[in-house]
Amino acid sequence: MADTATIRTRKFITNRLLGRRQMVVDVIHPGLANVSKEDLRVKLSQMYKTTKDLVFCFGFRTAFGGGKSTGFALIYDNLDAAKQYEPKHRLVRAGLADAKGGSRKQKKERKNRLKKYRGKEKAKMRK
Repeated sequence: MADTATIRTRKFITNRLLGRRQMVVDVIHPGLANVSKEDLRVKLSQMYKTTKDLVFCFGFRTAFGGGKSTGFALIYDNLDAAKQYEPKHRLVRAGLADAKGGSRKQKKERKNRLKKYRGKEKAKMRK
């Protein structure tokens, strides 16, 4: 991340129930189109003294005219809480889960092939 980008957090909430800290992140980046979420994860992990894999950034929108972006960040207390409460697509983006394989057409064909079976046979064919 370039030194010209400044990160500020606001609306900071400690959510004990979900085992995380959540906040709105303002990134001021004059002269840059935007700042990558990977760079933001590293910077936020340093700010809040945690590891990069517990920080999840999403929902960033660049203000009209550029120079400022606003988004949301979650910092989990531990990896178990992150894997339990974080949506699968964000875990995949962070590299903590594997994406489902196959194209849309392959998934549909598989679903239609499974319609021929019931019960134990269907469970066996699903594997």
